[in-house]
Amino acid sequence: MNPMNRKTMRALAQIATATALALSLSACISVFPKSKPVGLYRFGDAEVSAPKAPPGAMFGVLKSPTVFTRAAAGDRMLTSTQGEVAYIADARWVSPAFVLFEEAVANAFQSDPGRARLIGRGEIAKADLVLRLEVRTFEAQYVNGPKAAPEVVVRVRGVLNNNQDRALVGDQIFEARVKAADNRVSAIVPAYDQATAKVLGEVVGWVNAAGPPPRN
Repeated sequence: MNPMNRKTMRALAQIATATALALSLSACISVFPKSKPVGLYRFGDAEVSAPKAPPGAMFGVLKSPTVFTRAAAGDRMLTSTQGEVAYIADARWVSPAFVLFEEAVANAFQSDPGRARLIGRGEIAKADLVLRLEVRTFEAQYVNGPKAAPEVVVRVRGVLNNNQDRALVGDQIFEARVKAADNRVSAIVPAYDQATAKVLGEVVGWVNAAGPPPRN
């Protein structure tokens, strides 16, 4: 083979290598496209303020798992506009909403100085009452149109039963509405936080008041 042919073959080999590298890079770009990262948020950090508990001894409350509306139970933020529901794009709760809500309930009772104390399953302690919570609404409602700041609505039903005979002690609806400061996720999340804290403050106060009367 003459020198010219060798040079030609070497050049062709270099072109083939460059082409293969370009194809490899293009494949990487298609597999890992550039995309906007999803923002992760949480609620349940706002301070819960409950009415002052009546005097009396501490009592135990066994809480059953919270029933959560299915559409809002996951990690996506539910919205509604004149009956039409949708999820906020590029935004997620750091954990499913029902998990964050359960943590918020536990923290609310733990930080409250009142008489009621939540008893976990498997704990060796006497439970006087059984508490069941049903989260019926947990969404941002665009009551003034899709471009205006929404109003976060948290509606919870609480049911209290006597642990001994299962007699009904109380059945009540708690609701909080907090308008977001703006139509942005960074403003909507604090509204979720505040609405949850308001509802849980009322729940804790209600449970404290429903406890056994002071013993003489």
